[in-house]
Amino acid sequence: MSTIKRLTCKTGPVFLTVAFFVVLASFSQAADSKRKNPTSKLYVADVEGISSINTGEKIEDLTKKSVYAAEGTILETTPEASNAIVLSNGTGIAFDPDTRLEMRRFLQEPFSPNRTDLEVEPSVSQTTAFIGRGTVGMCTSKMVAGSTMTYNTRHASVAIRGRKVVIETSDDSTVVSLLEGDVTVRGDLMSGGQSLKPGQQAVITRTSNSQPPSIKIQDIPPADMGRLSAKVTQACMARKTVYFEVSERKNIDIPEDILIPVPVYPGVIPPSTTVSPYTVPPAPSA
Repeated sequence: MSTIKRLTCKTGPVFLTVAFFVVLASFSQAADSKRKNPTSKLYVADVEGISSINTGEKIEDLTKKSVYAAEGTILETTPEASNAIVLSNGTGIAFDPDTRLEMRRFLQEPFSPNRTDLEVEPSVSQTTAFIGRGTVGMCTSKMVAGSTMTYNTRHASVAIRGRKVVIETSDDSTVVSLLEGDVTVRGDLMSGGQSLKPGQQAVITRTSNSQPPSIKIQDIPPADMGRLSAKVTQACMARKTVYFEVSERKNIDIPEDILIPVPVYPGVIPPSTTVSPYTVPPAPSA
């Protein structure tokens, strides 16, 4: 009897220690399973004129280098304004004057660790936006498997898989121009979709809200190529002004990653040196 008591006393602390680590491991696994994905962000790279953002809580003027939670925001430019933003998935968007965009859904999964290629999307993301009017030029990262990006208008749904595209929409029509990458255009109330090749555009029009629109696929007119290229160039330049990194914030119960924009400043380009012909020594005589 005494032997059993001594054995129990000796092994009791061992059982308690093992039980403690089991509970601690279970708590850690539960915390990881509840880990919050980082809140998706947008960074304002450039502003010309007066543009506004509606965050759902307040409406304020856009200012350069400001940062907002992206999902649920409404961005709008006045007829004399333009701007450019960068989303935390690496997408640059350039806004023409008199443009309205609603970021209805933008989810970002945790970033891939030790990423080195900033041309590749940092993690899987899901984007759904609505362009009520105006024109946006877009320049995306190389999208990773599992990501989705859909921009809707009154006439069409545009599934974007990269990489340079311009969407123009008004009350009467939507024009989707692909300069590089891959997109699929589907008219409202239509099944399936039509894919564009680089250098093509889809012109979507409709005569009645109760009827599906018509889609015409054509080559981008040469007269429009320069104008469209300038819009995606602005978007590509915007996305090179910033990258997002992860900072971990610990809550009591659930850890959370925070996306922080880091502005990128271009290096100083040394001035070119011009050598005057008067300073060049004459060639030796034969």
